[in-house]
Amino acid sequence: MQQSIQLSVDAVVFGYESGTISVLLIKRKYDPFKGKWAIPGGFVLENESLEEAVERELKEETGIEIDYLEQLYTFGNPKRDPRSRVVSVAYFGIIKPSVFKIFASTDAEEVQWFKITELPSLSFDHEEILQLAIARLQGKITYEPIGFELLDTKFPFSDLEKLYTTLLGRTIDRRNFRKKILSLNILDELDEKVSKGSGRPANLFKFNYKRYFKLKQEGIIFEI
Repeated sequence: MQQSIQLSVDAVVFGYESGTISVLLIKRKYDPFKGKWAIPGGFVLENESLEEAVERELKEETGIEIDYLEQLYTFGNPKRDPRSRVVSVAYFGIIKPSVFKIFASTDAEEVQWFKITELPSLSFDHEEILQLAIARLQGKITYEPIGFELLDTKFPFSDLEKLYTTLLGRTIDRRNFRKKILSLNILDELDEKVSKGSGRPANLFKFNYKRYFKLKQEGIIFEI
């Protein structure tokens, strides 16, 4: 018996800016779920890899180009797509939204950033995909330092704290967090200060590119 299974890809793109985390969604132009919001994605073409497919679909539907998306999970419920049996390989990544200009095209009627706390109803099994991506992102930041692409070149340490508390969705022990991050030796403290609010000026930091990427490549577990 010949099988008839199609392969697709989905791209969960998180955005972080000013203490807010959001996700990029498209409004579908065609059935099924015409006019409903969904994660960007589509079918894999005959002669392209999964990575090529997800990068193409993301660019076509939202205008965004990302060099690297991490594979999340494969979703294969037989009834996940009303058209036919479709297996989807989902990917995820996180960017700074202000760096990109988004625009809808091909199968997308609209494209928009949504706060993850204020999401619309999603098509297919995309709510399940998104929730798994959120859980994976929260787990990932406990063993891989993040922030290089998401913070300003120079930043007060409080901005890094805010990034972690936002992505984790909970408070952290600030003193312990500072001690553990500084022990990784990926930040350079600058002889520059910034004033925020009525408190005393705070020193600025920047990521040390070489040590930062070396540590990301090696991987490290630091409990937060």
